[in-house]
Amino acid sequence: MNGKKLNRWELQKMKDSNEKAVWITAYDYWNASFAQKAGMDMILVGDSLGMCVYGYEGTIPVTMDQCIYHCEAVRRGAKNTFIIGDMPFLSYQVSIEGAVLNAGRFHKEAGVDAIKLEGGKRVCPQIRAICDGGMLVMGHIGLTPQSSGQLGGFKAQGRTADAAYELIEDAKAIQEEGAFALLVEAVPPEVCNIIRKTLTIPVYSIGAGIDADGQLMISSDVAGVFQAFTPKFVKKYANLADQTIEAFSAYKQDVKKGKFPALEHTYKMVDGELEKLITKLK
Repeated sequence: MNGKKLNRWELQKMKDSNEKAVWITAYDYWNASFAQKAGMDMILVGDSLGMCVYGYEGTIPVTMDQCIYHCEAVRRGAKNTFIIGDMPFLSYQVSIEGAVLNAGRFHKEAGVDAIKLEGGKRVCPQIRAICDGGMLVMGHIGLTPQSSGQLGGFKAQGRTADAAYELIEDAKAIQEEGAFALLVEAVPPEVCNIIRKTLTIPVYSIGAGIDADGQLMISSDVAGVFQAFTPKFVKKYANLADQTIEAFSAYKQDVKKGKFPALEHTYKMVDGELEKLITKLK
């Protein structure tokens, strides 16, 4: 279990000393507590909760209130872990002022340590304003789910020289505006490695290869809970979905067959009290 919460400078030191950072998503108290006990360096309360918790087809429907609600639960479960709140669709794109106010909500109402937002040069004014407001910002480029419609779906990015060049330019712009770290998603490893070597801030990967400064995975994927689809970059370390279904099925069968609850699962009356009750009922 983590004894002390990391800060941005310690995360930077990890990059500078070639120590990989490991982080995972969490959306509730229990998974956050498990992540902390496992020693995760960071937790992202991602807008992926739209799919993993609410069953949406994507992240677009997720609201600020939903994100704040889940960040609060995660903070309670992982008090000693660096937590990043994920800014949902339209919480920062509409205006710079709105972006700062919503980033502030994450800090005031949920006690996060930083926020993450998607996009390159086009969101640089928001990144600068939030940083100027005294908050930490993590950038996110490559496959940005909130823009999946523009990208033609949930597809890998930066696979051509021109596309990769634009990603590298976006990464440099994000750093220049004050972001403390960058997440690169679903990009060829060679491109992510160039970005990592180009920037001085930590560059993390989700589906962007092993050469990044650290790795992020979705908790529902790691545990084998999410069943709708499995991205190419996912490695399942358990299959809790099947185990849970088996447990539920066994419970159902025990009830149907009169095997549950057994005597050991019930409470006893105080000695002699049953007889008194029967007498009262006569």
